[in-house]
Amino acid sequence: MAKAGNRTPGSGKAGDAAGRAQKSAKKQPVQTAAAKQKPEEAAKPQGPEKVFVSDVDCYLFGQGTHYDIYKKLGAHPSVEDGRKGTFFAVWAPDARAVYVIGTFNGWDETANPMKEVENGEGIWTCFIPDVGTGELYKYLIWGPDNEKLYKADPYANEAELRPGTASKTTDLSGFPWTDSAWLAKRAASNPNHNPMFIYECHIGSWMKHPDGTADGFYTYREFADRLVEYLKKMKFTHVELMGILEHPLDASWGYQVTGYYAPTSRYGEPKDLMYLVNKLHANHIGVILDWVPAHFCPDAHGLACFDGRCIYEDPDPRRGEHPDWGTKIFNLGKPEVKNFLIANVLYWIREYHIDGIRVDAVASMLYLDYGKKGGQWLPNQYGGNKNLDAIVFFQHMNSVVRGSYPGFVTIAEESTAWPNVTGEIGTGSLGFTFKWNMGWMHDFCEYMKLDPIMRRGSHYSLTFAMSYNNSENYILPLSHDEVVHLKCSMVEKMPGYQVDKYSNLRLGYTYMLGHAGKKLLFMGQEFGQEREWSEARELDWYLLENPLNAGMEKYVGKLLEIYNKYPCMYEIDNDWAGFEWINADDRDRSIYSFYRRCPQDDRCVMFILNMTPVEYPDYRVGAPKLTKYRLLLNSAMTEYGAPKDCKVPSVITAQKGQCDYKDQYLKFDLPAYGAIILEFV
Repeated sequence: MAKAGNRTPGSGKAGDAAGRAQKSAKKQPVQTAAAKQKPEEAAKPQGPEKVFVSDVDCYLFGQGTHYDIYKKLGAHPSVEDGRKGTFFAVWAPDARAVYVIGTFNGWDETANPMKEVENGEGIWTCFIPDVGTGELYKYLIWGPDNEKLYKADPYANEAELRPGTASKTTDLSGFPWTDSAWLAKRAASNPNHNPMFIYECHIGSWMKHPDGTADGFYTYREFADRLVEYLKKMKFTHVELMGILEHPLDASWGYQVTGYYAPTSRYGEPKDLMYLVNKLHANHIGVILDWVPAHFCPDAHGLACFDGRCIYEDPDPRRGEHPDWGTKIFNLGKPEVKNFLIANVLYWIREYHIDGIRVDAVASMLYLDYGKKGGQWLPNQYGGNKNLDAIVFFQHMNSVVRGSYPGFVTIAEESTAWPNVTGEIGTGSLGFTFKWNMGWMHDFCEYMKLDPIMRRGSHYSLTFAMSYNNSENYILPLSHDEVVHLKCSMVEKMPGYQVDKYSNLRLGYTYMLGHAGKKLLFMGQEFGQEREWSEARELDWYLLENPLNAGMEKYVGKLLEIYNKYPCMYEIDNDWAGFEWINADDRDRSIYSFYRRCPQDDRCVMFILNMTPVEYPDYRVGAPKLTKYRLLLNSAMTEYGAPKDCKVPSVITAQKGQCDYKDQYLKFDLPAYGAIILEFV
């Protein structure tokens, strides 16, 4: 059967209907089969209640404040006149006529006309009896210029597997959630004071199914069983899922979206995703969703020019298009568009119990000239390049979402020096919980690439981020963007022979762990994935047969164990009360020393990092207290992939004497490329 989106616009009954709509000053209501049915002919309603769009719904949607609009727009199980079916509703304010076409009516373009709600802000509705779940459908929209458009449902809760582009009827109710204790704990917690070490993961390429299929995708349920076991072993606190919103092209990684309310069908059905989230929560792992309000793809079945006019994007391409990305930009000045996006976040919270969103490409939304040359953008009303609508949108979104769901986190991928991205609601900030520290990421990667003999010249690259650390609530990201497009994997960025690369990477991860801020690591980098990431293949799990990779995975597991065990590692991340340099200025030897602390716990953790292949016998470092220091981790051990064991005493006692402006010091042999972590009380 030909898909609706592939049909050629023509004449016939559909054309006649459009012509009649053109001649009518007011669009005419259409009586559905359900409306003709006599009550005595139908069975008593069983199951879902009647869905309808009220005057209040229309008013709130027009104001941009209908936070339950996804329960009205889209396709929902309903009962009318005692008969089960599906209620369809779509926003198409410029349409002359709209029809529902699908597998249930043989894609007949005139079988199920929709009626425009009077004073309904351009909302069209239709109840079709006997339509259950699993049916494919689209909206046939006759545009204002008499053009025919075949559109997927913007509010659909499920979609056809690509390359198909139709929407799919589904029922989200009835999943047996068991995570009430997790949600209650989340609501009572402060994310800034909790541990957060995120595992960024792309489901389709984390691991391929051995069934031999072309895609090799695990379902959400199968993925849950394997991922949970791995995350528990490694002790990650959260997983960030890439590419979950429905999208047509695998190579876009899910960042060019067509279905904001539909989890991608690549990995199964909506309740399969619910199972994944529920199982992660049962194992005390939070779930963060990659969310993309910056732009959307221009595919014909999507949001672009939805009803023949630009209702989701700005009609002026200087504000409505990204020339470099080939995508459309949401018109955030339009209430219905803001409503679409804010309600979308609430939908994922309420229906799927997710714990946070990572908002992609925030900088591209804040600056009107982002990625654009002269003549490709328009200034704001004051002549500047700030997107005032985006500022209001973020403040509105964060106020509603974080205000309604305490403990829920919103994370901004913002790559500029825009001030006050994070902060409490109502303080003048954009209101995000956290911001990716892209400056830290850049400085870290550039430093670690250097030959060790050159590192002294860039010594302060690794200290600079602490100078502005208290300006925002930061996450330190080593994300997928750092291991694609010829940037090399993390381990291949490192200098030296292969064994040196792994020694450097262990050093780098230890620095990352000790530095103030929450953390994010992209999948595969925990065991030293050597090839760049590709969405088309699974991670190189076979590398774990090699001692270097097995040692790296074991070492990262030890880092995470320390991170979760000691509150000083995460309770104070944006204040000098939680971090102190011991020696930030040892540039000639490229050695860094610092410690983490918190008032609520006497246990402090000290870090000494030797960024060169030079061993320092009888190395001395200033000690914060005259006490004993217990070794927690030494990176220069063969069990972690070092070429030989360079042992450090399990207990080191501080001695009196001046060193690094302290009145006491520690003395031990500091290994080449050695990362030493000590505990003291």
